[in-house]
Amino acid sequence: MAFNTLVSPAELAAHLGEWRVFDCRHDLAQPDLGERQYREAHIPGALFAHLDRDLSGPKNGRNGRHPLPAPDIFGAWLASQGVRDTDQIVCYDAANGAMAARLWWLLRWVGHDAVAVLDGGFARWTAEGRPVDAQIPQPRPAEFTVRLRAEMSVPVDAIAKTLRSRVLLDARAPARYRGEQEPIDPVAGRIPGALNRFNMDNVRGNGQFKAAEELRAAFEQVLAGRAPGEVVNYCGSGVAACHNLLAMEVADLPGGKLFAGSWSEWIADPARPREKG
Repeated sequence: MAFNTLVSPAELAAHLGEWRVFDCRHDLAQPDLGERQYREAHIPGALFAHLDRDLSGPKNGRNGRHPLPAPDIFGAWLASQGVRDTDQIVCYDAANGAMAARLWWLLRWVGHDAVAVLDGGFARWTAEGRPVDAQIPQPRPAEFTVRLRAEMSVPVDAIAKTLRSRVLLDARAPARYRGEQEPIDPVAGRIPGALNRFNMDNVRGNGQFKAAEELRAAFEQVLAGRAPGEVVNYCGSGVAACHNLLAMEVADLPGGKLFAGSWSEWIADPARPREKG
């Protein structure tokens, strides 16, 4: 049986050495912190996936803070990490899954469905007294087949041309959505007409996802009858939006799309409209 949304520490522990595991810990304010933490201690057998280096493409000043990697380059990186088409993959981060969800989404984007996020992350794993080590695996390169699902990502030009007919869901904190504060990007505000679903409302205080029924009720309230397949998720740079997409899958509301460039790409062109309030 393939796992394609969440796995528990107990489920992962039962398959250590069999499943492929990736540590995705990352701090936007300290981009090297996650890798330092990984080298100090990680789940045995886990490889490290760096948000900027491995899970994003080159920035050009117009494509946002975390543009998507080229599919073939991302596929080659997966192959270099020993990932095969038949592997079950588990991604984890410090706790809440917001960073791990980026790798979860990318793998689905290139056609690999057997991927799940460790619910509660490294914090829950260690709280349960499960093993860690500092050994850095040396994977053997493998064959990985990219089967791109281009329809999962919506480019900025398509957003701009059909803005009034799009259902946009902003994953940022409410104060950023309303344009009251902007701690990261140079301009505050949101894409006109966007709805708000703060991605951290998907999890409890311990970083574990809320129950599927609770998530479904919350998203249905926000979407107000709109089909999940019509929804384009965005955030500041296309990371937190993946967390909302994962939560929608947990809630059995599949088919949402990602605007990967998100707000940081949108504001790169001053002619694109913005709103606040």
